[in-house]
Amino acid sequence: MVMKAMFEIPQVNLKNKVSAQEWQTRLDLAACYRLVALQGWDDLIHTHISARIPDSENILINAFGLAFEEITASNLVKIDINGNIIDEDCPFEINPAGFTIHSAVHEVRPDAGCVMHLHNNETIAVASLKEGLLPISQYSMFALASMSYHNYEGLAVNIEEKQRLQQDLGDKNFMLLRNHGGLTVGKTVGDAFMQMYDLIRACQVQLQAQATGQEIVFVEQSIVDNIRAQANIVHTGLTGGQKAWPAMMRRAFRADPSFAS
Repeated sequence: MVMKAMFEIPQVNLKNKVSAQEWQTRLDLAACYRLVALQGWDDLIHTHISARIPDSENILINAFGLAFEEITASNLVKIDINGNIIDEDCPFEINPAGFTIHSAVHEVRPDAGCVMHLHNNETIAVASLKEGLLPISQYSMFALASMSYHNYEGLAVNIEEKQRLQQDLGDKNFMLLRNHGGLTVGKTVGDAFMQMYDLIRACQVQLQAQATGQEIVFVEQSIVDNIRAQANIVHTGLTGGQKAWPAMMRRAFRADPSFAS
């Protein structure tokens, strides 16, 4: 019986039991978790992606103990800004410590429809460099257009750290958490995903360029400044999350449509 329980995940079906807006948010967020796993960006059962339900103060986040490839639209957990589970019959729990960073962002950023925090090797490596992300690639241009940093203070369990994280983030949509990982904020799940994609690619290219030991050509600051305006269009316009996300959703469906259950 113990072995059987280890392999069983409580089955929940919320389709047609929540609002259309909530169900769509659940679909987008579950697909995002699956895509993170497909990209190899996951970290066992750790790290989180949260999404605010439109026209609501409530937030969706992953159940603690599930791998990202096990996330479905129905087993996402609905919580309030303090991390309290809304549904009394919910068979899952969340990681309160893991929600600290997300609650900090959602508290002060009403535009934060989605917050992604991942422990990707490359983002941790670049976040640990004194100079951080450098203007080397086009990917870094997008991230540098809205970049912030937060110093490492240990495991994110200290409530007092939230205010410092909020101040460091400000109105930025990208953050490198020193010695820790990366974070992106998007108006939609698609926007946050595409921004994380750019951040990770930027860090990968930088580390590869630095590994050659050759002199690196940096993009001129005037060009970096000009790309800031272009980057705003890229991630919320024709080539950003709004355009690319449907293709990513189709990729998730092709890989395993069970996320939509």
